[in-house]
Amino acid sequence: MAEASTDLTATAPLRRRLGLVQATALNMIDMVGIGPFVTLPLVMGFMGPNFLLGWLAGAVLALIDGLIWSELGAAYPEAGGSYRFLKLAYGEQKWGRLMSFLYVWQTLVQAPLVVASGAIGFAQYFGYLVPLNETWQPKLVSGVVVLLLMALLYRRIDDIGRLGVLLWVGVLGLMGWLIFGGLTHSTYPVAWLPAGGVGALLSWKDGQLTGLLLSAALGQAAVKTIYSYLGYYNVCHLGGEIQNPQQVIPRSIFLSILGIMALYLLLNWSVGTVIPWQEASQSKFIVSSFVEKLYGATAAKAATALVLWVAFASLFAVLLGYSRIPYAAAADGEFLPVFAKTHPTKHFPHVSLLILGGVGFVFSLLFRLGEVISAILAMRILVQFVGQAVGLVLLRRRRGTAGLPFKMPLYPLPVVVAVVVWLWVFGSIKDGALLYEDASTRIFVPFQVAALLMMALGSIVFLLWSRRLGRWPFQK
Repeated sequence: MAEASTDLTATAPLRRRLGLVQATALNMIDMVGIGPFVTLPLVMGFMGPNFLLGWLAGAVLALIDGLIWSELGAAYPEAGGSYRFLKLAYGEQKWGRLMSFLYVWQTLVQAPLVVASGAIGFAQYFGYLVPLNETWQPKLVSGVVVLLLMALLYRRIDDIGRLGVLLWVGVLGLMGWLIFGGLTHSTYPVAWLPAGGVGALLSWKDGQLTGLLLSAALGQAAVKTIYSYLGYYNVCHLGGEIQNPQQVIPRSIFLSILGIMALYLLLNWSVGTVIPWQEASQSKFIVSSFVEKLYGATAAKAATALVLWVAFASLFAVLLGYSRIPYAAAADGEFLPVFAKTHPTKHFPHVSLLILGGVGFVFSLLFRLGEVISAILAMRILVQFVGQAVGLVLLRRRRGTAGLPFKMPLYPLPVVVAVVVWLWVFGSIKDGALLYEDASTRIFVPFQVAALLMMALGSIVFLLWSRRLGRWPFQK
């Protein structure tokens, strides 16, 4: 540990080179990815003609949670994002060490899972252009995608900022084309509110509050739409590389959420006006089918290529942001020292990038897309989102609000709403990890249970690590 802290070349400080445009671009390409193109049919299947409500629910949660990220990110703009926030909130010498360690512990699994989910989705859409009939062929595509990502990210942060803006242009181009197609070829009506209007959202039945806002269908749909909104906080992971972070971080968070919300709602409306939701909910290549119906097979292939561009751009931003989390923990002396190493000339955490990318490569060969989406959310919610919301309250009580560059309006209401909704989403996850299956027996572990087991295992590893270092709760 001491050797890592005295090697000035290995732990060279990160450089603040990213402005508002680059930060917003990296957030937005992280958010879009393959998510809306693979979850759009799923949400229609859950919500039927009210599918737009699922995307509105995801946007509202993102905006509320964005207030928490903005306040923390502007006040503590350092590499690692949630790692640093949790450690400060719960006490740097005691419980904050455990909470931040659990977050990094989960990141070693969830970050590669996120990378794998995007790579697997990439391979799924690639199958529209080139038939992938053999079992190994999609795995080859997804694996090559991860390796190419690692190669592109192995460079200086200012070069990455420019490359991120270029990829962002592709994201906006694809979404604009799809929305324009719907606006100019709309055939079927799509309602923004359910039949019965506002009264159908919340109603009383047998003495209980019911309605679409509390339905199991919306809960299932919200799990998928929230996955598609995740990434608005990517700028916080890069806090140590953001120029004027007190202003840039909150602005980039809300610009990206509002921009993506508008794009998602218009995209879903456009698809629903051209392809009936009953048909769209069964499509494996919904974007390709949408464009093929409007402009023909050649245009559909071009649109599919743009989907692949967007998916790759998102993975680029995801792996970039997550590689800074183990680096921040290791540089802080709270994780394996090897993760603290930075490239001697390019000044980025290259070891962290290579390890997370390498695990993501393995995961891309092993898992299926549908299961990964639910697993990612289940593992994130308790420690990162709920833990961070509660941590903000603790920080305000301990340090006050006088020095905060950004203060959320209506405090503490956004925190309470965020915690309640995140727990509702956590309970709405229905998938699990299949352990055994035969003709008469099917045994699986719900992802909520798997998340709790990961936390328990991480706590054990933390205690063993702390005992080795002689730190809390084993300090003499």
